[in-house]
Amino acid sequence: MRTALLAVTLTTAVALTGCAQMARDDNTDIYKRSGNTMNVTDRNDLYNENGVPNGDDTPMNNFGYVRHQKSPIRGDANLYNNMPTFNRERAADLISKLCTQLPNVKDVATLVTDEEVLVVYDTDTKNRQETADQVKRTALSVVPRYYHVYVADNPQLMKEIERFGRLDSNSRNIDQIINSTIREMLKYPQGRKLSDGENENGEMINEANDHLDHDFHDGTPKPTKATR
Repeated sequence: MRTALLAVTLTTAVALTGCAQMARDDNTDIYKRSGNTMNVTDRNDLYNENGVPNGDDTPMNNFGYVRHQKSPIRGDANLYNNMPTFNRERAADLISKLCTQLPNVKDVATLVTDEEVLVVYDTDTKNRQETADQVKRTALSVVPRYYHVYVADNPQLMKEIERFGRLDSNSRNIDQIINSTIREMLKYPQGRKLSDGENENGEMINEANDHLDHDFHDGTPKPTKATR
């Protein structure tokens, strides 16, 4: 009888020890079931897509904070199958919607390529330069910072950029075709320069790797036949 009781006691103790260890691991383990650590304000292991309620605020008002760590196993990389990507169609849609909220802007067409944004709009403004600056800065607030933005307040150019809507970065001669349209758009007000280091369209002035992008009037001296 004593032997049986002792066996039951030992079994119970081992089980309780195991549960305590699991609870302790759940509280202290850096790497959760997701394989890495992602910290937000209410959960430390998973990304909370719905945000965190904060009084009467909506989730859209909350700050966002996320932390990732590499796998503790050497040579093991975390694989992210659902890595977010930049959706150019949605960006163009958002830019057009935001620009129609600007004063005196009635109609907006937007094309987003892999490195440029072309915005054509219809306006009855008395200050074309100021409206062009507002439209340009609105577009810049949506796309990654390496993008260049070109605007034109001539509705007739809407058909010009509309024909690019079904093309992509691999389309034949696409750069030459779009560049021709951009040169036409540059005849219209582009607003103020963004900073001392950037011109009106977000092109870096006299940057070291100027040959890698398609700047049009960034101040970089154009190569002559003797220097080519």
